[in-house]
Amino acid sequence: MNILNPSGNTSLQTRLPQTGLLLILIFSLMTSPVVSADNPAEKKEAGKAEKQPEPKWISLFNGKNLDGWKVPQFGGEGEVHVEKGNLILEMGVDLTGVTLDDPKNLPLTNYEVELEAMRVDGTDFFCGLTFPVKKDPCSFILGGWGGSLCGISSIDGDDASQNSTTTFQTFKKNQWYKIRLQVTDHKIQVWLDGKQIVDQNLKDRKISIRHEVELSRPFGITSFSTTAALKDIRIRKLTPEEVAKTAPQK
Repeated sequence: MNILNPSGNTSLQTRLPQTGLLLILIFSLMTSPVVSADNPAEKKEAGKAEKQPEPKWISLFNGKNLDGWKVPQFGGEGEVHVEKGNLILEMGVDLTGVTLDDPKNLPLTNYEVELEAMRVDGTDFFCGLTFPVKKDPCSFILGGWGGSLCGISSIDGDDASQNSTTTFQTFKKNQWYKIRLQVTDHKIQVWLDGKQIVDQNLKDRKISIRHEVELSRPFGITSFSTTAALKDIRIRKLTPEEVAKTAPQK
């Protein structure tokens, strides 16, 4: 005899196991952790996976006037003015330049600078970019020592003509050249028109500037007995990932 269904009807026997499975499924769903976009823990994990946006560029020259800059009195300097959106450093005897007027928000490391420079007249450097490397500034020289030498002044007391950053490049008058300079805790790197020409490690290196450009510190641009044009001067902070790429390989 069927003790669950004395009448011999087996439909109840079929439904009971199915009902039990349904109850187990409902209980499992009720006790499972909720996965939702509104879950703070899930949001946090999702945030870790998202790539952080790169810091924005900050323009240092407005193309209209000298707002934000001062003209250092080197002695014998040429006129400094803005013409057709370009910052013009007229030929002086010897240095002509501009220095950032309010450097309090200037990063001292882990940043990148871009600008374009042109030699309009003369035969010496048309961009002497002085910039901070933590507490000690130094200068990148473009087209010095007769017109072609490039490098950093100074590394361990040796200027751009006497250290490992020395290179020689060919420059034409009235042609724009794009400079990209990057400073991190580990390196100074410089690219000229996309080609890397400086890759200087900073570990155990002494960084300094020549005394002639003391008035350019911590951030300024000079020319030497040369008329120069500058434009598109801008700066940005680097991301932690970009800084990490310059660290020494273990």
